[in-house]
Formats: sequence, structure tokens, C-alpha cells
Amino acid sequence: MGEEKKHKLKIIKYLPELLALILCLLVLGGFVLCKEGYHMDELLSFELANAEFTPWIVPTQPVGRLEKFVVNEIRGGSAAETWKNIAETIKDVIANRGSSKMLSYTADVYDEPVWIDRQQFIDYITVGEEDDFNYFSVYFNVKDDNHPPLHFMLLHTVSSIFKGSITPVMGCSVNLAAAAGILVLIMKLGEIYARAFAIDECREFKLTAALFYGLSAGAVATVLLIRMYALVTFFCIAYFYIHVKKWYEGDFGSHNKLLVMVTVLGFLTQYFFLFYCFALALVTMILILRSKRYRDLFVYIRTMLISAAVGLIAFPFAVSDVFSSGRGVEALGNLAQGISGYGERLAEFAEIVIESCGGYRVGVLFAVAVILSVAGLLFIRDCVDKKSSALLWMLFVPPVVYFFLAARMAPYRVDRYMMPIFPFVLFSLILIIFLICRHAKRCGTAVAVLLVLLQAMETCNYDGDYLYTGYSGQLEVAEENADSACICVYAGVGYYENLVEFTDYEKTLLVTLDELNGRSDTESITELERVVVLVKYGVSVNDVENVMEEKYGFGRAELLYSTGELTSDTVMMFAKR
Repeated sequence: MGEEKKHKLKIIKYLPELLALILCLLVLGGFVLCKEGYHMDELLSFELANAEFTPWIVPTQPVGRLEKFVVNEIRGGSAAETWKNIAETIKDVIANRGSSKMLSYTADVYDEPVWIDRQQFIDYITVGEEDDFNYFSVYFNVKDDNHPPLHFMLLHTVSSIFKGSITPVMGCSVNLAAAAGILVLIMKLGEIYARAFAIDECREFKLTAALFYGLSAGAVATVLLIRMYALVTFFCIAYFYIHVKKWYEGDFGSHNKLLVMVTVLGFLTQYFFLFYCFALALVTMILILRSKRYRDLFVYIRTMLISAAVGLIAFPFAVSDVFSSGRGVEALGNLAQGISGYGERLAEFAEIVIESCGGYRVGVLFAVAVILSVAGLLFIRDCVDKKSSALLWMLFVPPVVYFFLAARMAPYRVDRYMMPIFPFVLFSLILIIFLICRHAKRCGTAVAVLLVLLQAMETCNYDGDYLYTGYSGQLEVAEENADSACICVYAGVGYYENLVEFTDYEKTLLVTLDELNGRSDTESITELERVVVLVKYGVSVNDVENVMEEKYGFGRAELLYSTGELTSDTVMMFAKR
């Protein structure tokens, strides 16, 4: 039989799985095409990935210290000259350490906010010809953040391919790839669990499990949010799949390189991965110990220690991120609060999981299925032996532990922190249904298909925040006034939500209301004939108008954009009186 014929037969054999995968990716991709705007953290993702050696936008220091050094002292007219400068800098640092030129280099810091031109904003969030595939820059940027670098490096790779651009599709492409991997692994897990529990309808089981997740609101949100949570969800599933496969095949004593790689990559994606990692590792060690496979236990512990060592060597800044950064201290502080306010947090996160996994109709069915199955394993005890019961412990316990830890330590009560357990919740429900209906032919399939249809209907009505529908109107205002300067009056760091708009305006001044009112450099504003003023939420529009009129002699000429939703921004055109 020819190779071409073999490939055709293989495609035909797995055609239903391929069609299910394509259907889910088309639905998820359709939502991506509907995404118009960005959460502030999403634009931070682009900045950390693409701003060359400038991890934060500071209105009084538009060029970072290291960026200034690289541009002035490292980058040469040719590759050879650049490498020569790098070598000389390394020698200087080794010889002079803190007093070396690089480490003593200073940035230009101004007494008050300065104008930043459109090209500089373009450089902040996109990749140009000179900084493509610059992973050292990404690593440097992220070391000052509270997250490890892998997701930002992948986002930088996509941005390096599509130079000078920023679109939702670019950011979500990493998530779509992760979603494809999750769906494939769910189907592979379905095969193992079907064999372990003698489920005759193996294909139906794995297909409905994949569709149940792929068509869920939780999967949609996971793909739409341009952060690291789709990727960490993939690594949680991959970590689980490797454990399940090794347990089912009885082999934890060898071929652990893939386990090390997935563990390290999960750690380098998001620290919450460790919640799931530690929980599944503990369950696995207990199961191996109970089986008296002492050599396997030794090798498994050694594998986990090697993974930890490799991860910390690759990104040693993780220690300070967890134990001394603002976000890390906050998370540890939440844990230290014990049960204070814990019940409320659990209820809120439980509601998030239910809504993301199909709504209350699916949630009620799930609760009933769990009660029926857990209460003495009434319906499935005849198919549970020692080997397969371990697979249930591995499936059920780690997501529960993750849920309780994440609910306690998450800084915000939002869905992103629960995204890694959505596929486990939905896979568990489909498994329980098929186990309960194991002896009733086609019953499990019928119930599962009904759930998938309910899931799809619920997802059709998805209108979550991550779409930011309506934001295109604000972008159009910026494009129509591209020849104007813009003053953004913000509170906190609200200007991060509007970085894309600032790539259109000729130049932008980022100021708080107090800075606008007390500004000494009035000439750079009064010399303008017209100026766009973007007032962020938390800032009084009336107060801004008063300052513009009394201090700078400008009156409001036109209201360009206003909304009480989305970013709650007000955009006005001011003209000199």
C-alpha cells in the first residue's frame, strides 16, 4: 500500500475528530474576528512583548534606561559592529561591574510629562525592522513584571512576523493554537478513559467531551483574552495527559523528558500552574506509594526536582516575583487571611465556573451527576478497579485543589484565574454521564449530545467583556483626527487602555488632572490651534474643561466620542478661544 493511500485512510479514520476540531476552531475564531478592543492587560501583553527594553510607559521618561543604552552604545551600522559593541560591553561589565558603562547608564527623566509622538507609541506595542525576534528584550521586560516570559515570547514571535501591526487576531492566534492542543488532548484522554472504564462508545465520548469544552463560553473567553491563560490551560491539560498515560501504561520509571519539558514550560507561562502541578504531583506520589512501586516513586520525585531546577535556572526572577513583588506579596497575604472572607470568594468563583462552563442548567446536571456517582459509586462501582480508580483521583482532586487555592490567592475575582480548570470540569461531567449510562446503549451519547447543544445555545449569546464591541468607534475618532495632538487626562494608569489610539494621533501628552492644572510648560499646549482631549474614567470632564479654558485658553469645540460603557472615555475637540 502506497504512502499516499495510507495517509488518506488515516484521514478518513480520524475524520470525525478532525471535523470536531475544525468546528470548534471555526466558532472560536469567529468570536476572535468580532473582537474590537483590548483590556488594559492585553495591551500590556503587547508592550511587554514588543517594547524594546522599555517595560513600562512613563510619561516623564518615555525612553527606558536600557533602551537608550542599546540604541546609543550597542546598535551599530552593521551586524559585525553590533557584536563588537556587545563583546566590549560584556568585558566592561565583568571588569567594572556596578561602575561599568551599562550599569551606570541613566535615562532622560523630565520634571513633568512630555509629549510622546505616534512613532514612539508604535514602537511600544509593535515590532519594527530592528527589534524583531529580540527575545532578550522580552526577557528583560518581563523580569520587571509579575509573570514569567513564555507567553510574551510567543506573542513577540507573532508580532515579529507581522511587523508594524497590532490586531486582535495576532494576539489571539497563540490562544487558538493552545485551544487546538487542548481539544486534541481531550480526545486523547477520552480514548484512555474509555478503555480504562470499558466505555463502548469511545468515539462518541471523546467527541462530545471535546465539543462540550470547545463550544463553551469558558473556551471563548480563554481564546479572546490576550494573556497567558489559554497557554497555561494547555500545559495543565498536557501535564495531566502525560501523568494519565504513564499511570495507565505503568511507566513512571523512564522516558520522563517530555514530562520535564511540559512542567518547565507550564511554570514559565504562569505561576498559577504550580497550584495544579503540585496537586497532581502529590496525588501521583500517593498513588505510586500505595502501589509499592518505590523505584517509580524515586524516579518521579527526581523528575519533579529536575523540572524545578531547570525552571528556576531559566527564570530565577520567579523567586522575587512570588515572595517580594507587590502582586506576590498580595497573593501570599490573601492566603494568610485564612477563612476570612473565603466563603464569599468561593461563592463568586463557583459562579464564574458555572457560567463559563454552560450556565446553571449545565451546573445543575453536573451537581446531580456528581452526587449520584460519588455516593458510594452506586452506578459505576462495577467498572472501577484499583488501576482505573486512580484515574478518577487524578482527574477530580487536582482541579478541586486548584480551585480552592486560586479562589483564595487570586488578586481579582475574575474568570481568568479559573480558566485552567474549565476543561477538567466539562470532561468530568461527560465522563460521569457515560459511566452512569454505561449499560444503557446510546443513553450516554444522547444525554451528552443534549448537553453539547445546550452549551452551544448558551455560547451563542456570549457578549463577554473580552469582545469590547463598540471600541472601533473610538479608534475611528483617532484615525479621523490623526493630524491632531492629543492630551490624555487619566487617573491611575488608565492610559494603557488607549495605546492603539495613540499610534494615530500626531503626538500625545499623558497627564493627570493635577499635572495638567499645575503644568509649567504651557507653551507646548498654547501654541496649538486645536487639540483632542481624551478624558479617562475617574476624571471629571467639567474639571478638565475648566482647566483647558482658564489655564490654556481653549474651549470645547466638539464632542467626538462619549460612552458610559466600555472604557467610559470622553473624547473632545478643543479649539483656541
